[in-house]
Amino acid sequence: MAYGRKKRIQAVFLAAFLPLILGTLCWGEEKTLGGEEQVARVNGTVITRKALDREMARVQRSIVTSGRKLSAADLPRLQQRVLESLIDREILYQEGRKKGFRAEEAEVNDQIASLKKKYSTETEYQAALKRVGLNEGSLRKEIEKGLVVKAFLIKEFKKKITISDEETKAFYDANPRSFTRPEQVRASHILVKVGQGATEAQRAEAQKKIEEIRQRIKKGEDFASLAREYSDCPSKVKGGDLSYFARGQMVKPFEDAAFSLKVGQVSGVVETRFGYHLIKVTDRRPELKLPYEKVKEKVRNYLASRKMTKEVQAYVNGLKKHAKVERNL
Repeated sequence: MAYGRKKRIQAVFLAAFLPLILGTLCWGEEKTLGGEEQVARVNGTVITRKALDREMARVQRSIVTSGRKLSAADLPRLQQRVLESLIDREILYQEGRKKGFRAEEAEVNDQIASLKKKYSTETEYQAALKRVGLNEGSLRKEIEKGLVVKAFLIKEFKKKITISDEETKAFYDANPRSFTRPEQVRASHILVKVGQGATEAQRAEAQKKIEEIRQRIKKGEDFASLAREYSDCPSKVKGGDLSYFARGQMVKPFEDAAFSLKVGQVSGVVETRFGYHLIKVTDRRPELKLPYEKVKEKVRNYLASRKMTKEVQAYVNGLKKHAKVERNL
């Protein structure tokens, strides 16, 4: 939860809730499913193997993206936990419907329109749905379910949870590292890419190219202009700018070089697994403790999310005692 990285308290807050209230692609399927494998039933509503596999893929991507390792030995236990989360969601959906919560068609349409914007063409959009085993009709149903559960949880739980200033201050004081932005540098680079299977001749050619660029910089040519013209990194469109980063966010040789430079200084040729780089540091930020007033509301959201998660889980566990749940995994 360190503040120098992208995963900040607000992200933790969202991560705690979104899979539970907006996990729209992995719910129970319709009761009539032909010969499709059923991994569970919740009061007669089937959860299919296809739905479980979709959610497993999403969770695994999330774990890998966060930098955590997942071994083959972890998969069976993870699969059981994922199945249980699907059962919990279905129970919450059914309870929300009983209490009169409904999704407006306009809301569903808005979410589908937002999803479509992520794809260049209708063909790409339909192909993406097909890859996860959905069509427009089943997608609408999943979004409708997600909206019902979201509205139900906000009304029944979130709006009733309060966190005092004393609680937020106590958490802030007890977790100083969570509110410390680590030392950062802002750097630009020029990359001459070298593929993993490159020959010695190709490597020599790449070295010659990066050295020629370095000499031009030494003679006073503009670093950003040369990056736009010659760099093989997507950052070339911004003159090679990579913005701010802390230690641990770049490959080691690149990081070591960047943090050793003064502002305005350009490195020698730096080799990484991507190829050859020239690095220019444009700014530095020292380690900084973020003041309480600046993060107070984010802390409040985080503590509210933690409290809500506990209350929702206790509530679901109570509903399960009266539900007919069959597990076939």
